[in-house]
Amino acid sequence: MKVIMIAATTLCGRISPAPLGSELDRRLLERMRDETDASLLGGATLRQADPQMLGTGGKAGQRLRAFITASGDIPLEGKKVFASGPAPLIFTARQCRQELERRLAGRAEVVVLPPGSGGLSVAAAISEFERRGARSVLIEGGAILNYSALRQRVVDEVMVTLTPKLSGDEHAASLADGPAALGSPLLALRLVSCLPQPTGEIFIHYQVCYEEQHA
Repeated sequence: MKVIMIAATTLCGRISPAPLGSELDRRLLERMRDETDASLLGGATLRQADPQMLGTGGKAGQRLRAFITASGDIPLEGKKVFASGPAPLIFTARQCRQELERRLAGRAEVVVLPPGSGGLSVAAAISEFERRGARSVLIEGGAILNYSALRQRVVDEVMVTLTPKLSGDEHAASLADGPAALGSPLLALRLVSCLPQPTGEIFIHYQVCYEEQHA
């Protein structure tokens, strides 16, 4: 199973307010969806936007689309992901299952996850994808999900679009937000490729190196 994290960030590392990237970045994201079997987003992303996790040409295909929420706070009103394409999965805590199933009324499948480091077990979500036939997963954020996935060591590669923008907002989400450092003291990444774009963006591709530490 290959797990790829993808995001667009400002020069100061913020991923909100989204979307930050250009049309080129959007096409990259859609191509990566075409090339993977599943997408996973945090519940906060659904609360703040209307993601559909569609590939090239606006197609959902048969890809697995899922959200993960420890709180069970999943909005339904006006969210297109529940209206077209295969019904998404909602990963949640056991205590949220019954209420979510009642509210969703068949518009999504609720799957209970055990707790993990930094939140629910993202590793268990990845295993569920694999059980359903997926061989690759695209993690599309947000910050808490990204942190949990990295903390639980399930991410193999990170793809970042560095945009020619600055935020400076200390309250805006960063690429990965959590209570402690991801490494000792930092989590190491190995550069795979770095491609400047005519938009001023840079497409950067990294491999995650859990066994290496920055001095």
